[in-house]
Amino acid sequence: MSGVAAGDKYVVGVDYGTLSGRALVVRVRDGAELGTAVHEYRNAVISSALPDGGTPLPPDWALQDPEDYREVLRQAVPAAVAAAGIDPSDVVGIGIDFTACTVLPTLADGTPLCELPELRQRPHAWVKLWKHHAAQPHADRINALAHERAEPWIGRYGGKISAEWQFAKGLQILEEDPEVYHRAERFIEAADWIVWQLCGVETRNVCTAGYKGIHQDGSYPSVDYLTALNPDFGDFVAKLDGPLMPLAGRAGGLTTSAAAWTGLPEGIAVAVGNVDAHVTAAAAQALDPGRLVAIMGTSTCHVVNGTHPAEVAGMCGVVDGGISSGAWGYEAGQSGVGDIFGWFVKHAAPAGLDSHERLTELAAAQPVGAHGLIALDWWNGNRSLLVNHDLSGLIVGLTLATRPEDVYRALLEATAYGTRMIIEAFVEAGVPVDDLVVAGGLTSNKLLMQIYADVTNRPLGIIGSAQGPALGSAIHAAVAAGAHPSIHAASQAMGRVAAAVYQPDPDRVRAYDALYAEYRALHDHFGRGANDVMLRLRAIRNAAVESTTSPQEVFA
Repeated sequence: MSGVAAGDKYVVGVDYGTLSGRALVVRVRDGAELGTAVHEYRNAVISSALPDGGTPLPPDWALQDPEDYREVLRQAVPAAVAAAGIDPSDVVGIGIDFTACTVLPTLADGTPLCELPELRQRPHAWVKLWKHHAAQPHADRINALAHERAEPWIGRYGGKISAEWQFAKGLQILEEDPEVYHRAERFIEAADWIVWQLCGVETRNVCTAGYKGIHQDGSYPSVDYLTALNPDFGDFVAKLDGPLMPLAGRAGGLTTSAAAWTGLPEGIAVAVGNVDAHVTAAAAQALDPGRLVAIMGTSTCHVVNGTHPAEVAGMCGVVDGGISSGAWGYEAGQSGVGDIFGWFVKHAAPAGLDSHERLTELAAAQPVGAHGLIALDWWNGNRSLLVNHDLSGLIVGLTLATRPEDVYRALLEATAYGTRMIIEAFVEAGVPVDDLVVAGGLTSNKLLMQIYADVTNRPLGIIGSAQGPALGSAIHAAVAAGAHPSIHAASQAMGRVAAAVYQPDPDRVRAYDALYAEYRALHDHFGRGANDVMLRLRAIRNAAVESTTSPQEVFA
């Protein structure tokens, strides 16, 4: 599927991740991946202080620099085109995807507030990354008031709005730095902002508007509801409400300046923005109902299409056209997966065992249950089903005989249990999940993949691309450019998947059923109010940390 032939046309997919952005050049007729390049963000995740010795940040903050996003266009896109060995004039479209909910306040022309000199040292002027979890108290109020008022949209989100999403982050800005809030004329997903930078046209995609912006049945939450949260919050929807466009639509043409950044032809199609998880469904040929795609990296996002709307407890949402037109797209997620494994290797594994490869090798040699451990996978809070980012991790069963590989395997299994909780919630609500397709950087761990097949008792396939989100963005760009008539046709032509690579083993399935029952008991005990020790410990920690940093120093 490689090679460059006369008459071929190409598209570029750009995947914006947590630490870097990747560009991928893809052939339109068959999805062949011809060249790729990665640009690491200079400022990565800003979590302790603003860049260059700037303002310190409180706990649970995660910011980014929008200039890092522009640099991906300047660096990774030309490098990928060069690596592909194609003529840039044969590129017909570009598409992007982003981690979400990653949002930033801007002026009316799209200028990020953090790039205004007078606001450079104001943390709330910066991009709030998806894993900015400091807005949990604001999310709690949003949810409580929604239930008190019986707001019709709350059920579409499993009964809880996440602290990661637009409204919680916006309310936090208003109440902690009202000047920044009022200076913000627009509050926009990074996916839509970078599309704005590319084509000079402000748009909003139905995916992030629906899942992260509470846009349901043609409208956002009412002004009456918002002012009941805070009298000054009534104008928030006006900051969000841009032209709403379907996925795979054409947002506009590449501007002269963006053509100079990327080296691509001016005027080519710029696809409507998308989310890294949702865009991957097309790359995995998983647009038909019943095939759940788990995009596994630092976190995991689970997406599946359904034929009808259903209210699923603890979900990130159900959105009409949220994954592809003509279906109801469901999203769930786990806030920490690869990050948890990485934490153990970096901070807890002893020298000589501090590698994923060695720990996996040792863990694979033991039978199910031999380590005697159960872990709760909440190192970065819980996104689904509990939607509470103040929850924290737990390991039960440690003894003096416990070895590093035991703990490592228990952490792998814990994330699989969390995915099973999500699948069971879907199925109980009438949304079928017949099989799984996994995408992302963790697919190379064969032990982890087999654990997921055994724990969920479902066949597990692997996407046929190491760059699922970037390929998905390229597929959407091909539709936006008119090279394929629909996202379904483009997915069949350009996507790829190896189905049912891992089959559940009946003996291991039975063994995991017993362990999963213990996981569920711990999950409900610590996550549903029987014992709030995790929340109390988080409050004690935050108070101790914040005592060393005055509010005036942070928000002045």
